[in-house]
Amino acid sequence: MFFRKSPDIPSKAEALPGRSERMPVPEAHFVNKHPLQPPFPDGLERAMFGMGCFWGAERKFWQLNGVYSTAVGYAAGHTPNATYREVCTGLTGHTEAVLVVFDPKVIRYEDLLQAFWESHNPTQGMRQGNDVGTQYRSGIYYYDDAQRQAAEASRDAYQPRLTAAGHGEITTEILPAPEFYYAEDYHQQYLAKNPGGYCGLGGTGVSCPVGVGVGK
Repeated sequence: MFFRKSPDIPSKAEALPGRSERMPVPEAHFVNKHPLQPPFPDGLERAMFGMGCFWGAERKFWQLNGVYSTAVGYAAGHTPNATYREVCTGLTGHTEAVLVVFDPKVIRYEDLLQAFWESHNPTQGMRQGNDVGTQYRSGIYYYDDAQRQAAEASRDAYQPRLTAAGHGEITTEILPAPEFYYAEDYHQQYLAKNPGGYCGLGGTGVSCPVGVGVGK
C-alpha cells in the first residue's frame, strides 16, 4: 500500500499517519543566506504556492527582487511532517509547495501572482507536464483576505486569456494557508546546488494581467 499512487487526494482517514518530529531545516538560504524559518524581519509578508515540482518553482521566486527568502515543503494535505518518499505515494494529500517571504514595499503580492500564473500551466489538474500526481497540483494558499481577493481576481482575469489561447479551465485551488511542512535539506534551493538538475516547470506562454481588475 505504501507504494500505491492514487490520482485522487486521500481522505484524512486514508492518509499516511506521519510523525510528530519535524524535519531539520538549514539555518540559511543557500543562495541569499537569509533564514528559511521565522522569525523574519518586521514588515515582511508570506505567500505560499504549489505549481508542480518545487525545485523549479522555488527558483522562479528567489530570483525576484524583493523576495527575502524561499523554502520548499509540503502543504494542503493530511500527513504531519511527511517525507518526500511518502508524498510521492500520493497517500499524504500534500502538494509540493513553495513558501515565499517578501518585502511588500519592493514587490507586490500581485507580482508574485503574475510569476505564479506565467511559470506553469494551471489547467492540468493533478499534473504539471510530465510530472503526474496529486503532489503536482496547482494551488494558491492565502494568508489574509487581501491575498485571497487578489488571488481570485488574478485567476478571473487570467482565464479569458487562457481560453483565447486554446487552454481549458483553471484547476488551481485557492485555500487558506495550511501548515507548511519543510522538505528535506537536499530539496532546499535544489537547482542552486545542482545547476544542471531537473526542472519540469513550463508556462503556457500566455501573459497574465497584473493587479486587480487590470487588463493590459
